[in-house]
Amino acid sequence: MIAPESQTVVGPGFTPALDFAFEVRAFLAPSLRIGHGAGEVTEYVPITGGTVDGPRLCGTVLAGGGDWCDRRGGVYQLDARYLLQADDGAVIDITNRGYYHEDDPTAPAQYDGALQVSEAGVYYRTSPVFRTAAPAHLWLARTVFIGLARGDESEVAIRFYSVT
Repeated sequence: MIAPESQTVVGPGFTPALDFAFEVRAFLAPSLRIGHGAGEVTEYVPITGGTVDGPRLCGTVLAGGGDWCDRRGGVYQLDARYLLQADDGAVIDITNRGYYHEDDPTAPAQYDGALQVSEAGVYYRTSPVFRTAAPAHLWLARTVFIGLARGDESEVAIRFYSVT
């Protein structure tokens, strides 16, 4: 049996939209250099706590997670794993992968209202996946998100947007 031809679900010019869900502010301890092969450096950045605030989720970042970061030249490949605790007590697991580099001449400064969420020339994006058994928060595990990040050596703020 031959499958029917796929049908276009969206019309020409369709662009997915992003809807702000919440912001995570993770507090960081100094990084630990693990090392790696020639031309690559691996570091671990411990997450010591933080906050979650937004229209769709509020709570805290639990201490004990961290970010494994591989650096090749000026490009950082990020692989963070940590826990959030919602104000209702539910625990939410997040695996958040992404990239950071400061050499993208096409990356404009971006704003969410008056808040600058990225600097010109800096690409700092993540793609989180959430897991939880809490019925009130299952929407997290059923939604695609994009994270726009900014920060320094002591704190990172990631604004999570659901793709609609």
